[in-house]
Amino acid sequence: MAFLQIDKLLETVVKEKCSDLHITTGQPPVVRTGGRMVRLETKSMNAEDTASLMKSITPERNQQELQEMGGTDFGFAFGDKARFRVAVFKQRGNIGMVLRRIPNEFLTFEQLGLPPVISELITRPRGLFLVTGPTGSGKTTSLASMINYLNDNHDHHIITLEDPIEYYHEHKKSTINQREVGVDVPSFPEALRRALRMDPDCILVGEMRDLETIEAAITAAETGHIVFGTLHTTGAQGTVDRIIDVFPTQQQEQIRTQLSVAIIGILSQALLPRKPKGLVAAYEMLVVTPAIANLIREAKTYRINSSIQTGRKYGMQLLDDALFDLWRKGLCDERDCIVRSNQPGELKSKIQLAKKGLLEDDDDFEDDDDWED
Repeated sequence: MAFLQIDKLLETVVKEKCSDLHITTGQPPVVRTGGRMVRLETKSMNAEDTASLMKSITPERNQQELQEMGGTDFGFAFGDKARFRVAVFKQRGNIGMVLRRIPNEFLTFEQLGLPPVISELITRPRGLFLVTGPTGSGKTTSLASMINYLNDNHDHHIITLEDPIEYYHEHKKSTINQREVGVDVPSFPEALRRALRMDPDCILVGEMRDLETIEAAITAAETGHIVFGTLHTTGAQGTVDRIIDVFPTQQQEQIRTQLSVAIIGILSQALLPRKPKGLVAAYEMLVVTPAIANLIREAKTYRINSSIQTGRKYGMQLLDDALFDLWRKGLCDERDCIVRSNQPGELKSKIQLAKKGLLEDDDDFEDDDDWED
């Protein structure tokens, strides 16, 4: 019975293009669609319902981990319709689950509205390219699109290290090996160490959580590989600071120097409800020029934001400018833009001025591509 039931729920998620399905006791299943949580019109679930739904999709190994650790994550395919990343957990002694839909098709840079400079950055022979933003901001989707672009256009050996594997890639022009942490290899640092012996051109590190992983990723980028990494930071400036702060004080100067050489770009993103429905991403793009590499080396990261503002000709853009643009084009609500902003006060006053027609239409926005379509 449970299996039929989960099938029906997943069918709804795929058909309605919901991003997540939430299952917990004491209420009907809830889906997140266009950023909002919506209850399904079905019966409320009790403890037995949630437990049997969980058992119908959770592998034995993960059920064991749930018992021991109180939570587990895994990915599974829903036929050829979509893949799901599943987080199972205990709450008040009962089972809860969140299933995130991973679409089967890859979106192009244009469809995602990614800054055009990305295609040039990721085809360099080496360097660290970071994609950052809060959970659920679409980092995985952007990275999958970049890996797919390389796979379509370059004869690379690409290794992805993920926990769990989300998008499945087929071998096209490139050879792609996807390793799942906890299944194919015990940990991220171990996976990275091994990857360097596998003749890679490109390595994707699903999450750069700890000092060991970050250090290994920087080293890999220095030694002639393109390395993609993700962090849960907001904004390019905050990302650089966060990486350096992970290291003990006596190592920080050396890491600054290494990072300034290794890093080539940081894409920071936020996902917003789009009017009338759907979602749209706002991007901050830092391209590491020699001047910015200097700021990193000399511990002057507080000047990165103003360098992004003056670096439009290199393809750079601040998140708050992207958010302002989405509001100005009528794609997003003012409130949604402000809550995702890095400098909410400033963005708010800028919008107020624009409403009164007092904003000088600076040429900052003139040469803009339609990067949000």
